[in-house]
This record gives sequence, C-alpha cells and structure tokens, in this order.
Amino acid sequence: MRLSLGTLAGLALLALPANALAAPAPQKAAHEKAVPGTLKQLRGARGCLVDSSVPARGCGTARALAGAGPFMGSRAVTVSPDGRNVYVAASRANAVAVFRRNPKNGALGQPSGAAGCVAAKGDDGCAGAVGLNGPNSVAVSANGRNVYVTSRGSNAVTAFQRNRSTGALRQIPGPGGCVAGVPLPGCATGTALLGPDVVVVSPDGANVYVGSFFGNAVAVFSRDGKTGALSQPAGSAGCIAAAIAGCAPGIALGAPEGMAISRNGAAVYVASALSNAVVVLVRDPTTGALAQATDGSGCIVDAPLTGCTTGLQLSGANAVALSPDDGDVYVTSLFSNSVTSFNRTASTGSLAQKRGTGACLVWLRSVGCSFGRALSSPEGLAVSPDGENVYAAAFASGAIDVLDRKRSGIVRQKPGRAGCVALRSVPGCTRGRALRGVSSIALSPDGRNVYATAFGSSALDVFRRIR
Repeated sequence: MRLSLGTLAGLALLALPANALAAPAPQKAAHEKAVPGTLKQLRGARGCLVDSSVPARGCGTARALAGAGPFMGSRAVTVSPDGRNVYVAASRANAVAVFRRNPKNGALGQPSGAAGCVAAKGDDGCAGAVGLNGPNSVAVSANGRNVYVTSRGSNAVTAFQRNRSTGALRQIPGPGGCVAGVPLPGCATGTALLGPDVVVVSPDGANVYVGSFFGNAVAVFSRDGKTGALSQPAGSAGCIAAAIAGCAPGIALGAPEGMAISRNGAAVYVASALSNAVVVLVRDPTTGALAQATDGSGCIVDAPLTGCTTGLQLSGANAVALSPDDGDVYVTSLFSNSVTSFNRTASTGSLAQKRGTGACLVWLRSVGCSFGRALSSPEGLAVSPDGENVYAAAFASGAIDVLDRKRSGIVRQKPGRAGCVALRSVPGCTRGRALRGVSSIALSPDGRNVYATAFGSSALDVFRRIR
C-alpha cells in the first residue's frame, strides 16, 4: 500500500507521547561554542542552497534541488570518497544535483550547464538520463568512478560514470546503465525492484544492493569493475525477499528503507519500516548473494516474530549506519522517534541490542531508554569518520540531533543547544536555516563537514563540524 507523505507524518505525530508538547526547553550549555562534534551552519548563502524555484531567504540557489531528500529515502545525499563532490537526489526535480566541494571550508558550488546536474528530461540545463522519475537515494563506489541512484517512480536503479576531476555524471550506455522492475525504454528489466528506496555499494566494489520498499526485498547486482555497469544474477542469487518467487526467502523485510554494509563486506544490514525490524543478511564475497539465518540472529524486531529476536523501539525502522570500527550498528525509527544501538559480532555479523538505557534514545521519554530532544520522526543517520559522534536528521522536528558516542558505543545527546540544530520554532536548539523536513545526512571523509537535505525546503544545508 502506497502511503502518502501526509499520512506518514500524521501517523508519526500520533505516535508521540501525550506530554510531548509540555516538555521543558533545555538550558543553554555554558561553553557550547567550543564543544567538539557540534555543528555550525556556514554563514549566509554558503550555509544553505535551495532550488531556484524557491525563495532564497538568505540561502544560495541551485538547480535541480526541488524535493531534495524525499520522505521515503534516507540516503539522498552523499560525498564522494575523495571529498571533491556532493551528490543529491531530488525527487520533484527528477534529478541528481552535482556540487563541487571546497576542502578548506566545505562550501559548495554547482558547475554550470550539464556538469551541474543530471535529470530525466534534461531540464534546468542538466544532462539527460533514463530511469530518474522520483530519485530518492544515491551512492558512490569506493573507487569514485561510479554513482548509483534509485528512483521510486521509475522502479529503477540508474548507473553513472563519474568524472573524477570535475564530478560530472554520464549515464553508462546500454542495459548496464539502468535496471527497472517494470518495462522501461532504455533499461534492462530486473527482479525485486518495486519502489526502490535505498542503494549501497559493497566495499570491494563487486556488488550493488537496492532496498525495494514496496517489493519487501533487497535486489542484488553484480558490478563491472571497469565500467561500473550493473547486471542482476539469475535466480535466488539476484534477490532476497519476503514473498517473491525465485528470490531467496527472507524474514522481516517489510518495506526496506535503510541499508548499510559492514566495512569488511561480510554483512548487509537492512532497516525495515513496516516490519519494525533491523535485518542481518550474510553476504557471499564470491557471488554477492545474500542469505539470512532463521535461528533468531537474522533479525531483531519490536514484537515477537518466529525466526527473529525481540528488541526495543524499532517501530518504523528507517535508516541504519555502522561505526567506523564495524563494532556498532545504529538505527533510526520513525514511529518510535528513536535511535537504537546494537553491538556487532565481527566474526558472524550478528547483532545484540545494547543493555539498559544504552539500548535506545527516544524523544521525549520512554521507560528504559535515554532522553532525546527534537527527535520527532527521525530519518537520516550518519556516524562521523572518527567515531566520536552520531548525527540524526529528524523530519518532523526540522532538526539535526548531535549525539556523543562513547567508547562502549553508547550514544547520548549533547546537553543544551549543542545537542541539536533546528528551525527557529524548535526550542532549546542552535538555530538553523532551511531545515523543513530534514531527511538525509552525510559527512565528508575528512570529518570536517556535515551535509543534510531538507525536503520541505528543497534545500541542501552545509555545516562545519567542530573538532
């Protein structure tokens, strides 16, 4: 069933605690200006870029940013491994916007003409591409040569060659440049691609994985190491799903919306919104095929389910991220208004939810969890490269929450205004601009900058991270 943005947002508000609006605003931290991990939005037009069709109001303007970071899609912004470029999936523009990044201050500039964006119909002076109806997730290969984009409206994943000098994108020619779940001119036809919502590339570059929201599945693709072209293996090696003939069988894969791969490439983790679950899939390094254990180690859910372990605060599981050392996994959950934390066993990839209040951080309060602020309907999630901080994008709050990560992997929100950057209407946070419907978040490889998409503002926000 296709849920509208208004329906999902309404359900999220109904899930909030009854005393939410009565919560007291936190006090300002005495020395917040120098606190490591905090975020400072760049000044003036450098701090936010909005689509040229939207009033700037102190922000800069850019092409192909309408609907940046849609509600369904928690990986709509990414930074290239070399730190030179930022890419944004913009659903209303049917486009991917391309930006050059200044390595000194993190400021962004959009190249002119076709080098600055790629769009379904070549609008706004962008380069043209097929399969870009409602793009919602973007990923760059580890070698920086390719960019992959999922588009829910096209039921497709599109593959691009990336110019590593300029950052410009050009669709890979032939059937390897687009695979769709329905017949689509210019695309090969694939399996388990119904409402694709998230895309990730394996660290070894051999595979690309796509989470299919309406297909309740993860599609598997082989990646050509030279060209980046995609092909889907036949049979059960090409997908794992709750109920699709020919795919490997999976449990708790209802509406995958978030996905991440361990840095050793051994496991794929999936946040399933309708199953209220985080799923553990074991990856075959030779074929890229995915398999799931049925002894309880293959999934953690918020209510008893045969074959899974029961966990806490996973209602509407949305985004998933790993720590740099592969030791911890974090999940945002839309309806639980939470960030949950898990220990990861390196040898097996299995997860165990942390104990006590370290298991979950919830807005505003929940028995057994730590306290969170401005965390209404969290979507995007990212861990800093140094492992010191976790950042969560809260869609309904219009806020980015700043969390400290302890040596144990437990996260706690920074006290006072240092703990969040938000719209003027959110009390107790550092004021931010163009953050309506903030949804996806990414850090630069050097850890100096944080970039976030805001669907309601059709914006890309730029922050300096204090270190």
